[in-house]
Amino acid sequence: MAPRPLSILNMTAAIALAVTACAGLLAAAEARTQTGDVTLVELPNSGVQPQIAIDASGTMHVLYFQGEAAHGNLFYTRLNPTSLQFSPAVRVNTQPESAVATGSMRGGQMAIGRDGRLHVAWDGSSKATSRAPAGKTPVLYTRLNDARTAFEPERNLVQMSVDADAAGVAADANGNVYVAWHAQVPGGVSEADRRVWIARSSNDGGAFLPEAAVSNAAAGACGCCGVRALADRRGVVRLLVRSAVEMMNRDTYLLTSYDKGVTFSSDLMQPWNVGACPMSTFSLSEVGTDVLAAWETGGQLQWLRIDESTSRRSNWTTPAGSATNRRYPSIAGNARGEVALAWIEGASWNRGGSLAWQRFGADGKPMGAIGRKPGLPTWDTPAVVVKPDGSFIVIY
Repeated sequence: MAPRPLSILNMTAAIALAVTACAGLLAAAEARTQTGDVTLVELPNSGVQPQIAIDASGTMHVLYFQGEAAHGNLFYTRLNPTSLQFSPAVRVNTQPESAVATGSMRGGQMAIGRDGRLHVAWDGSSKATSRAPAGKTPVLYTRLNDARTAFEPERNLVQMSVDADAAGVAADANGNVYVAWHAQVPGGVSEADRRVWIARSSNDGGAFLPEAAVSNAAAGACGCCGVRALADRRGVVRLLVRSAVEMMNRDTYLLTSYDKGVTFSSDLMQPWNVGACPMSTFSLSEVGTDVLAAWETGGQLQWLRIDESTSRRSNWTTPAGSATNRRYPSIAGNARGEVALAWIEGASWNRGGSLAWQRFGADGKPMGAIGRKPGLPTWDTPAVVVKPDGSFIVIY
């Protein structure tokens, strides 16, 4: 018998029981409508690093981090796009303080798979009891249980790669789940020896094959940069990653798989010559028959469209004005072809920055001025989502 639809959405009693162990009543979001059809929504409970996904029914699922950056917890909630209220938060990780947020590229990621099931992956903290071999950093994975009432105990997926970092997750409507990260090959000593690895499941995350290296061995992988994963409606898997060729070439690559994550092509999106790890992140989202991709190069952000049927890419575009410290992009688009891009400005190691955002028209050109809100917490990143009316919400 197939799993039921996402009953956690309607099981008020079950949620109430889970909340007893976490936080109490409904948390009203602090929201403020901005010029340009963008609404800002602040996470509850001093949360940071929001991730958001919308299921087939239009429900907005939100994941966020709370606690000490080196060892905190992940929480799951839902956002009502009309009232701008969050549902009671439920802790995702069963091992307390097993998540990490340090660096802004190590927080949890979330994907929606078959029958609306939620899948979550993250880098384990030093307090995570599930470890990779030799006690190394684990990549932890969990999903909603079969009853859709709680998250299962998390599992480590690292079996052979070494010093894993930057976990990402993708899932499709056919039960395939992909957890990606970068790590050294066994015996590796530098970023040149790092690869992007994927653990694959074909039964909704019930079991995973051992991880396999899928990136070009000659490209290396930037040791403290993020990995973003997306499985589109056609089942194509895409990863945005950063290389580390000869320590100076921190280029953005798009990895694409048409065979359910077995093999990947590798396409250079943009070069970046810098002799240091920029600790950057990426964003991928799907709208209509397109995938939107956003990344950072040299302190400026770029985004473009990828046609799902042909994989043709548009020219990239950037937010208005010159920039030297725009980071951590999040992108979403609506049915009218408009796009909203949000990011952080002025952040550095152990110092928060300002939230910024801009809308773009169907022609890719900026619409109106850049919006800004100063005073974001350390390690925070934004998330953008489209409301049913086509306007945008930026969560921070």
